[in-house]
Amino acid sequence: MSSSLFEDVCQNIIDLDKTIRFAGITNMRRTIVSAKYRAGLVPLLTQEETIESVEHSVLRMSTRRLMEPKLGKTLYSIAFYEKVKRAVIPIGKDGDFILVVSFDNEADPDPIIRNKIMPLISYHQI
Repeated sequence: MSSSLFEDVCQNIIDLDKTIRFAGITNMRRTIVSAKYRAGLVPLLTQEETIESVEHSVLRMSTRRLMEPKLGKTLYSIAFYEKVKRAVIPIGKDGDFILVVSFDNEADPDPIIRNKIMPLISYHQI
């Protein structure tokens, strides 16, 4: 998959809902292949902290996959923090990429993920 596709997908995700703060895609080797912030947003994390946070998300997703033979494929995971909500969504044919999306605190991420983000990912055949 091309980096321009990932750039487009991240921007399209940012444009889906006004409560989406950040969209980033990383591979399972923990390399960020694309990242976009909502225009005018002051990020809560530095660039280095964002990289570290995404690396931890990949590790947690790898751990979740250990239970998939019994529980089924991981569709997404949402974490609620005091200042932000964050979702991690495996994407790609074999879940070989991870989409990380952060939301403003007032957001209800579940319907945004199910009704907006997942159809967009499906449309792009990622």
